[in-house]
Amino acid sequence: MSHVTLPSPVLAAFGLEPTVELQVIHGGHINDTYLAGDKYILQRINHFVFPHPEHIMENMLGVTEFLRKKLLESGGNPARETLQVVRTVNGEPFFLDDKGNYWRCTWNIGNTTSFETPDSPEKLREAGRAFGAFQAMLSGYPADTLHEIIPDFHNTPARLRQLEDAMAADPQGRAKEVQAELDFVFSRREQAGLLMGLLGQGRLPLRVTHNDTKMSNILFDDATGKAVCVIDLDTVMPGLTAFDFGDSIRAGASTAAEDETDLSKVQFDLELYQAYTEGFLSAAGDALTETELDTLPDGAWAMTFEVGTRFLADYINGDVYFRTSRPGQNLDRARNQFHLVKQMEAQRQEMGRITREALKK
Repeated sequence: MSHVTLPSPVLAAFGLEPTVELQVIHGGHINDTYLAGDKYILQRINHFVFPHPEHIMENMLGVTEFLRKKLLESGGNPARETLQVVRTVNGEPFFLDDKGNYWRCTWNIGNTTSFETPDSPEKLREAGRAFGAFQAMLSGYPADTLHEIIPDFHNTPARLRQLEDAMAADPQGRAKEVQAELDFVFSRREQAGLLMGLLGQGRLPLRVTHNDTKMSNILFDDATGKAVCVIDLDTVMPGLTAFDFGDSIRAGASTAAEDETDLSKVQFDLELYQAYTEGFLSAAGDALTETELDTLPDGAWAMTFEVGTRFLADYINGDVYFRTSRPGQNLDRARNQFHLVKQMEAQRQEMGRITREALKK
C-alpha cells in the first residue's frame, strides 16, 4: 500500500478527520480504493464505466440490508459477513464532489485477506461455499426490483450480435485474420442461446447475481482461513445462478492464465470443478430449482464461451475495451477460452455427474 492525500471535502463528507492516514489499496481495475485509518474503506466510483453510480448504491443498500437481517436471524455476524455502507454526515449513501466524482464509504473488515487465485482445491471449495451462501441468502430477494447496472452483461446472444457488429465495422482490418475463430463461435449459436431461452420460457428463475465472482472478491479470515465476506457489489443485479457459478468455474478450474499462449498448458481441471461445485452447493443447493442444478455446467460453458467472444470482438475492434500489454493479447485470450470451451464440451456429461454427486455431500 502507498500513502496518499484526498480532498478534504471528501473526508469531511463522511465525518473523517483531515489527518486520517490514507493508503491506496491496489488490485482493483475500475474504482480507486483507499484504506482510511483502520476502520474505513473509501472508494471513488468510476462513473465512466458505471454511468449511474446512484443505481449501484441503491442496489448495494438494498442487498446489504437484506443480508444483514438474514445474518441476524441465523446467528451470523453482519459486521464481518456483509459489507456495511457508511452514510455521509447528511445521511446520503454517497458523496458527489465538485468535480463530479462519486465517493462511497464502507466499514473495513479487519484481519482478512483476499487472493487473486486459489492455491489449493480446498481454497476453491471455500470460495464456492462463500458465493453459494451469498446466492442462498439472497434467494428471497425480489431480483426484478434491482437496477440493471450493465444491460445485457451476460446475455450471450447479445454478445454474439456485438461480435457481428465488430465484424461489420472491422476498423483495423483484422476480421480476415480470425476466420477460424469466427467459425468456431457461430457454429455454436444455438447452444449460446440456451440459458437466456430458458429464462424467457420461465424455466429458470431470475436471481440476485454478483456478476464478478472471481477469487479476489472474497475476504478470507486470517486466523481460520475461512471465507468471511463477498465484496465488490458494483455489478449486483438481476441474472441467473448459472452466470455466477459459471464465471467462477471459468477462472477457477483452468490450469493456466487466461492469456497463456501454449494451449497444452490450458486444461479444464475436473478436480477443481468438483471442489468449487461441492462448496457452492453445500450452501446454495437447497435454494436452487432442478433446472438450475441441471444447467450449472452449461453456465460454466456459457461464461467461458461468452468471455472468449468478447475478447475476440475487442481484438477486431482494435483492443479498445480490455487492457492489453502486448500486441495480439486479446486474440490469445480468445483462443485460450475457446480451448477451454472445447474441453468442457467433451466433459459435459462428467460435469453433470459431479454436480449431482455434490448435492449428496
